[in-house]
Amino acid sequence: MTNYTHMDGPPQVTQCSIPPGSNFTYDFTINQPGTYWYHSHDRGQYPDGIRGPLIVHDPDFPYKDRYDEELVMTVSDWYHDQMPGLIDFFMSKVNPSGAEPVPNAALFNDTQNLTVPVEPGKTYLFRMANIGAFAGQYIWFEGHNMTLLEVDGVYTEPAEASMIYMSAAQRCSFLVTAKNETGANFPFVASMDTTLFDTIPDGLDYNVTGWLVYDDTKPLPDPATVDELDPFDDATLVPFDKQELYGEPDQTVHLDVIMDNLGDGANYAFFNNITYKSPKVPTLYTALSAGDQATNPRVYGTYSHPFVLEKDQVVQIVVDNLDTGRHPFHLHGHNFQIAYRSEEDAGTFEDSNITDADFAKVPSRRDTFVLYPTGFIVLRFKADNPGRSSLSFSPLSSSLLSFSSGESPDEERPR
Repeated sequence: MTNYTHMDGPPQVTQCSIPPGSNFTYDFTINQPGTYWYHSHDRGQYPDGIRGPLIVHDPDFPYKDRYDEELVMTVSDWYHDQMPGLIDFFMSKVNPSGAEPVPNAALFNDTQNLTVPVEPGKTYLFRMANIGAFAGQYIWFEGHNMTLLEVDGVYTEPAEASMIYMSAAQRCSFLVTAKNETGANFPFVASMDTTLFDTIPDGLDYNVTGWLVYDDTKPLPDPATVDELDPFDDATLVPFDKQELYGEPDQTVHLDVIMDNLGDGANYAFFNNITYKSPKVPTLYTALSAGDQATNPRVYGTYSHPFVLEKDQVVQIVVDNLDTGRHPFHLHGHNFQIAYRSEEDAGTFEDSNITDADFAKVPSRRDTFVLYPTGFIVLRFKADNPGRSSLSFSPLSSSLLSFSSGESPDEERPR
């Protein structure tokens, strides 16, 4: 939301938490079309139900003549136990390895065995959002290809895919054209990324199947076995507006990602050896009351891990994943350009000998990218949406990017 950062909702970033029994009305004007979702940011509430898709239609959608019908679909993981107890265990010293709770199953539209009636020859625009807590999902439609048109609210040049990967928080719009005959029904599948799980519990149902139903009198076949999981590479998507890579950055933020224990025996996520702890006063309130110190990162607290940016700066974020797991990487209020993403096990950016000459000239752009295990990613964005934004990766870590139109201090690294 441009110019509505104060309505973004992360507790202790843009506002205080909403007390039990109270309410808060979010009042904002949406000026960016696309596929989004709404969700609580507090106490793990959204996997227990405070979430849902949010679609903003565009009368000038460039592909509006290419489909006959629009379908909104969510994919998610499902925990049989509620979040408060799961989080208490996860973030405690009785779980020193930091192993995340493993979901019990996967869901389409918060259910299983979903059927989607389709008519021969029609083209359908699927708007899909991963509203899950943890699991990335591999998604495919048997006997049909997907034509990608949008990711995270960014229109793309059409791209054909037989399988996609969607991390938690990612959204994707794609076309599926029905066959001309009605001789069979076809499964579509979401398969949880089990490499994210420290253990695979007995009986884990990591796939969920739905069906494109051409004829409801015919059987719903079991999905075929997939030989390999080889999803489309979203870093190769070309934005519809052909926006070129932003020029030389005015500021570079270098972040190391690691999971480790603190002195209390519990496992936490870290950026640059700092694990996030919410300040007592919301960061936005501090900025509004700090006067000429608002551009000084120290006033926001060491463990909120603040960076102060000047408005309209080009900012480059280099993230080295020192962890062996995949992590979705998300920034509120902005889209990243993905200048470069390494393969898995590529090591750090500094050791890679990658230069600007290796960066994409017209980079893929979205607000949530997946950081590969023991690899790195180089992102650029323009700080043109003033306010306080949270920058996070899964699970449970974040930093604050505070935007100011004033001058920044000479030293801007985290304290």
